[in-house]
Formats: sequence, C-alpha cells, structure tokens
Amino acid sequence: MTRPIDTLLVGSGINSLVCAAMLAKRGQKVHVLERESVLGGCIRTEALTAAGYLHDTLSAAHPLFVAGPAYAALGADLHAAGLSYCNTNSPTAVLLPDGRHLVLRTARQDNIAAFEALAAGDGQAYAQAMSALEGNAELIFTLLGQELWSTSVLKTLAKKAWKSGFYPSSAFAGQSLQSARAWLETHFKSDLVHALLAPWVLHCGLGPDSAMSGLMAQVVAFTLEAVGMPMVKGGNAQTVHAFRALIEKHGGSLQCNADVAQILVKHGKAVGVTLANGEALYARNVVCNVTPTQLYTRLVPQEHCPPAIRQQAQAYRYGKGNMQIHLALSEAPQWSAPALAEVAYVHLTPGLNGVAKAVDEAQRGMLPVDGTIVVGQPSALDATRAPVGASVLWIQLPECPRHIAGDAAGTIATPANGAWNEDVREAYADRIIARLAQHVPNLTRSIVGRKVISPADLEKLNINLVGGDPYSGECSLDQFLLWRPLPGVKNHQTPLKNLWHIGASTHPGPGLGGVSGLHVAQHLAKG
Repeated sequence: MTRPIDTLLVGSGINSLVCAAMLAKRGQKVHVLERESVLGGCIRTEALTAAGYLHDTLSAAHPLFVAGPAYAALGADLHAAGLSYCNTNSPTAVLLPDGRHLVLRTARQDNIAAFEALAAGDGQAYAQAMSALEGNAELIFTLLGQELWSTSVLKTLAKKAWKSGFYPSSAFAGQSLQSARAWLETHFKSDLVHALLAPWVLHCGLGPDSAMSGLMAQVVAFTLEAVGMPMVKGGNAQTVHAFRALIEKHGGSLQCNADVAQILVKHGKAVGVTLANGEALYARNVVCNVTPTQLYTRLVPQEHCPPAIRQQAQAYRYGKGNMQIHLALSEAPQWSAPALAEVAYVHLTPGLNGVAKAVDEAQRGMLPVDGTIVVGQPSALDATRAPVGASVLWIQLPECPRHIAGDAAGTIATPANGAWNEDVREAYADRIIARLAQHVPNLTRSIVGRKVISPADLEKLNINLVGGDPYSGECSLDQFLLWRPLPGVKNHQTPLKNLWHIGASTHPGPGLGGVSGLHVAQHLAKG
C-alpha cells in the first residue's frame, strides 16, 4: 500500500518549499500541490526576451533568505543540491535625475564616511542608528521573525523591559512606529541619504510616510550591510530545483497543474483537499500558502468557516500594484555614473518626496509621473544570465495602481474600465525606458529584447498577487504583526484543526524569507 501523506501543501512558493523540506528531512511524507505549470510561486527564471538571455520573471535576490533562520536550517542541504550564490559589496545605490548618486556598501565604515562627506553629522547619525539597531536586535528580529503569540516572544519582551526599564522600553516601541520620513528628516541633512534609504521601504510594502517604515528602512540597511545582495547563479529558478531535489531525496513529492478547489473537512478537522479535476487527496495536515481571501472565501467550505473570519477575509486589503520590465541588452549598460555598473539594485528616483508623491499617485489609481525605477543588474553579478559581453536588466516599478483611474502626467490614454491592457502597459514602459535612457546613453541602441509584465499580468502568473500586489496584502500596521493575516486568528493556525496558513499574507509578511513555512514545519514536526 502507498504510504499515507503526512502533510499536503497548497502552493509551491518559498514558504511551502521550506516547510516541505524541513518536514521531509524529519521523516514526514509531504506532497506539494501547485496550480500553475511551473513550481516556485514567485520564483521563476525564463528566456522571456531573446535566445541566450535568462530573466528572473518575478523575484530576483535573496538577502532576506540568506539572513534568516530558514537558510540557517537548510542552506547547507540546498548548496549540496546545487544552489550557488553570486554577490557584490555594492548591494544598492540611488541615482537622482540631476545625475548625483550614492552607493550603499557592505562595509559600514565606507557608508559612514560617504554619508559624512555629504553633510557633517550624517555619517555619525547613520552609525548611531545602526548601533542602536544592533543593541535592540534581539527584540526587533524576534518580533519580525518569531511567532508573536508565543512564550519566546513574551520572554524577550520581559527581558527587554527588565533590562532597560519600562519607560525606556515604551519609548523604543514608540520610536519603532516612526515613519521613514520622520527618521530621515530628523537625523540626516543630505537629500542623497534620504533618497538612498527611502525607496527601500517600498520593498517592504510601505511608503515613506507609513507607520513603522523608519524601522524597516534601518532593518533593510542593516541586512544589506550584513549579507549584500545575493543572487542565484544561473537564475532564481535554481532555488526551486535545489529545493525539489532536497524534498524528493527525503521521499517527498511535488505536483504541478494541481488546482485545489476545496479543503476536505471531517469532524471539524481538515483531512485533505479536492482538486479542480475532482481528485481527492488525504493527509494528516493541510498547509495553505494562499491569501486570506482565497482560504476563507473559496477553499474552506462555508459551513466550516466562522462568519466573523469570513467577514475579515472579505475585508482584507491589497496594496499597490507592481510592474516589471525585462530587457535583453547586446552590451553592458553604460551608466552616466560608472560607480553604478557593479551595483545590484539601483533606484532611480527624484528623492524622498518623489517616492512619497509616486506612492500617493498609485494609491489614488494614477500612473505616477516619476515613479521609482528599481534597476536590478543580475548579469553584473552572474555572467551566465546573458551571452558574453551582453546583459540583462530586471526593472521593477513598485508604485503602480491596481486599477487605473488616470495618468498623473496626462499623456497616456487610460481605459474607462480601469483595467490594465497592452496599450497602457507598453506606453507606461516607454515612459520608464525614456527616463532610464537619460542616464544610460547606450540603453536604447542595445535593447535586443523586451518583456513588460503589468499588474494584471502578475496576477495571471500567480493568483496570490491580487491586482499585481507582490506582497499579498497591504502591509499597513493594522494588517501586520499581531494582525497578519487577520485579527481573529492566532499565528498560523486557522479555525479548523490540522489546517495551517503560511505565505506572504501571514506573519512575518512578504519576501523570500521562508519564515512562516519554517514555523509551521517546526510545529508539525513536534506532532
């Protein structure tokens, strides 16, 4: 007889892969179900543009993973299965429209010196911020990485209060809610320093005026200094190949084109799933890497979902849309600032106020006039991505409307129904390329292939990216920490026994960290 499945996983994103690998190593029989034709969720590498060019279709870099506990637990196994990283000591930089630029490096003293050269006191302010972060690292990373309803978090909070005192601890909590604008404008004089750090809060699903964005900007800078910007040699899909090899080595299995239609429930417990083709699969535990909307309004049968939870799921909000442009170039980009040639991620932005303006425009449904342009340069780190002497660019536009109300610049005709279509997608991409070409003189002539992916296209690629939101839910404070995914559930539990919820919609939120999958795996391994 076939051995019964211990754990079924719905979805094959990073959290599912981490969870499946951890459980398989512990001797459980795991089976991963993926509705698309390729595994990996937001991890894909494809020849999108021209022969010989490899593009990471969705996610690209691994600083969050390499700095986190899932990599600590599985990194050696993944490297043994073929995973290999390329890196740089210049993980990020900013380029302003006037050509001024600033690079953040992995050496803190270099960053302190560069900031101090821009404005007296800025280097010291940065050093103090990083020192304070290190001093509170145990508390910060416990809150951002551990199960919040747990004794370990309570002990860490009690330890902090006992060691620092109640009022200093309370002051720290208040400072942690500060916006990036408040932190930057209070402590740094240079607009270049503001511009360097402000765009990174976009990668946390926030804006520079959002609560807690100041802390997240500091956490990002700290992380980039610590681990750089690791990218997977040969493309991000090699991550999936390594996980698959590890899972299968330990007896697990993975299945594509397996669209889960419903959770099977018996006596108040999840006992398996039914697929869209009618097939039923049974398991001791079911782990769903989906949004709350999907889980509680589609997958869990209505009679088994408390009305309050269903209402919360229906009210769950999604954030700004995202857009990508993938370029195949016949030669390396010739930046007007040569120091940018080896930088992994370059942000082209008017600065702090420019980021805030573009966020506001996108939230109001407008195509931004000068949205932040994130230029990833994978082939600067990994020559295998393109033919010899050639290059690929991974361009992300994090401030896009999910539904279009108009164009803030007044030059692109937008559809009456607010839907993204090919004309709007390509016209907006033209605007972005034209802005970038002002700083990369050889850009236009060297383009040999282009693929644009709109917010609507992103959702078609991955059902979790609702409206093109890459973070599977707005990351505002009321949908974060204790309240992610919903106020009515605890950690990664659900109202049904043996049904677990992981992924970007759950704590600790989006990104290629794999932490929610790790937590659920650790819990299930005890059972």
